[in-house]
Amino acid sequence: MPIRYWALIVFLGALWGCSFLFNAILIRELGPIWVSAGRISIGALGCWAYFAVMRKSLPREPRVYLQLLVLGMMNYGIPFMLFPYAEQSLASGLVGVLNGLTPMTTVLVSQFWPGGEKATWNKSIGVGIGFVGAAILASPSIGGTAEILPILACLLASFCYAFTLNYSRRFKGVDSAAVASTSLTGAALVMVPLAFLVHGTPVITRPETWAALLAIGLLSSSLAFLLLWWLVPRVGATNVSLNTFITPISAILLGVIVLQEQLLPVHFAGIAVIFLGLVFIDGRLVRRFRKAAT
Repeated sequence: MPIRYWALIVFLGALWGCSFLFNAILIRELGPIWVSAGRISIGALGCWAYFAVMRKSLPREPRVYLQLLVLGMMNYGIPFMLFPYAEQSLASGLVGVLNGLTPMTTVLVSQFWPGGEKATWNKSIGVGIGFVGAAILASPSIGGTAEILPILACLLASFCYAFTLNYSRRFKGVDSAAVASTSLTGAALVMVPLAFLVHGTPVITRPETWAALLAIGLLSSSLAFLLLWWLVPRVGATNVSLNTFITPISAILLGVIVLQEQLLPVHFAGIAVIFLGLVFIDGRLVRRFRKAAT
């Protein structure tokens, strides 16, 4: 794979790592569903602006729009609600690390997906190691629900991402800007009424809340997902999911530096195990060591 694609994957991971900081700021004034609805709505506006400037075209088949609605809810609506929900109880950096389980869940879903990428021995080992790391992260909460439910919410979000990374293959013939714009719009049409129903009218009084909302909408959503859907057909779902090597690092650094978050030693142990799992799934270092050994 060309080095420029790896650079874009790293950049994508950094953008999404920032989103966990923005979520932590947003949930001080907004409920989790409003965080999702606001992020999606602003993200959709940003994508439509790009769509208009670049004079892109929309798909003509009506059934594609229903499929894009499914994509929007599974890739934006539900995960964008689950992560801020988790951050009500967990440090933003820890939630970013749990997002790093996406390559593991992608391997699992791809294994059973028609035409999906089948698991190799190193990917299977990586999946097992990754979930051991998740169990280590959850171990301080065993016996209570204060952190178990948020951890399960993060795991569910990672399965949503794994589903959409495989589901998105059906949009190979659709312009990536059209995929991002229409799927975000479909999700917004669902999440905004739901947010009003559950949380009522949002009240924002802090300037940092507006700043975080604009940043998470335009940078971590518009820019990030335009880039995502451009990359997927070029490098494959599993390779794109490796941006989660970068996302946890970015999330942890921002959480510690900006939010003064503190992680327990057991959390660092879980993080290390998850990264080991990612190394096995990626496979390059494993193959290098095997060649050196022979």
